[in-house]
Amino acid sequence: MKLYIKNMVCSRCKMVVKSELEKLGLHPITVELGEVEIQEAEIDSLKEGLVEVLNSLGFELIDDKKSKIIEKTKTLIIELVHYKNNDLSTNLSHYLSTNLQHDYNSLSNLFTEVEGTTIEKYFISQKIEKVKELLIYDELSLSEIAFQLQYSSVAHLSNQFKKVTGFSPTYYKQLKDKKRKQLEDL
Repeated sequence: MKLYIKNMVCSRCKMVVKSELEKLGLHPITVELGEVEIQEAEIDSLKEGLVEVLNSLGFELIDDKKSKIIEKTKTLIIELVHYKNNDLSTNLSHYLSTNLQHDYNSLSNLFTEVEGTTIEKYFISQKIEKVKELLIYDELSLSEIAFQLQYSSVAHLSNQFKKVTGFSPTYYKQLKDKKRKQLEDL
């Protein structure tokens, strides 16, 4: 049986969810961002306890189809930007529609309706958070960051960064109180 869980955004989330499922006596087969497969065919008797545990940890069990599609969309974008180094060989709309097996226009409309923002703006916010992370680490130059995140130029990255944060990348790097958002807060 597959369970869909909202707000799973990192490997620690996967470990916590797996541990909590095991504590409830469930047997996870795979635990991925936003999606868990368990051996059990049904969990009706444990569902209330599972929902309570997940909610207490900031997660949410998703039951409806629309929410599952939205969460899968977010998960694909997060994985792409934060874990696959933005390794996008095609455009985002094709990537999402192929992986989710839905028409991009319907995905985009649903995402905007439910989330109140566009897929593109969500993608950009994820990229900017990754830029912030890389700036804080101070291991890559701005041009290397732009290349890694597939910006057409440093100027494009800088303009987008300033538009989203209000700061230039250079100024942000100099800030003492670097306030990055957690992935689940985006």
